[in-house]
Amino acid sequence: MILRDVEAVVAPGEITAIIGPSGSGKSTLLRIMALVERATCGTVSIDSISYEFPGGEKFPQPRPWPQVSMVFQQLFLWPHLTLRRNILLASAAVGNRAGWIEEYDNLAERLGVVELLDRHPNEVSFGQRQRAALARALVTRPRYLLLDEVTSAQDVERVRELLAYLEELADDGMGLAVVTHLIGFAQHAAQRVVFLDQGEVIESGTREILSFPRTERLSHFLSLVLSTG
Repeated sequence: MILRDVEAVVAPGEITAIIGPSGSGKSTLLRIMALVERATCGTVSIDSISYEFPGGEKFPQPRPWPQVSMVFQQLFLWPHLTLRRNILLASAAVGNRAGWIEEYDNLAERLGVVELLDRHPNEVSFGQRQRAALARALVTRPRYLLLDEVTSAQDVERVRELLAYLEELADDGMGLAVVTHLIGFAQHAAQRVVFLDQGEVIESGTREILSFPRTERLSHFLSLVLSTG
């Protein structure tokens, strides 16, 4: 999806919800923000560092991981490794800092994957793989976390638990960008909302735009989502 004149802000301690119809460019936006996909023009600013595009054949340095971590829709877990090793690979990459084992244990418990850690990705459900991928992203203690439909395969109870956890992460100072179809979550928890359609930002602002949309396009989208939700 080609993005045109898109601007989005993810601030520490806040949740930015990115909503829009399928194919509107939401996943592309997250990948560009994480610098795993090149933009043809524009700027990605992460704290005091700005990455200008186009910037030659290679990505600008330094790369932002693990300061910025992302959970993709495809998850990208190594299939030949157990969930435990998938998660610990990320931790090893940033060094075995003091207290990391306790953090790892707490994450596994909080995300409900303790009993699954010695299984391979193909031996658990997609929803369980989602939670393992989230644990892998969080074990690096990122400052910014980008999530692409991380609750799409969870049951209702687990969705409620995960969303409450995301709010806790924001309360602790993490900045989150969450691509989601859960309008209720965006209305309740997001400080900022970006509505994308066909690669363009149609509306953005506080969560109030979900209750009082300014454009007919967002109003129509919300009515469709709420009528089928």
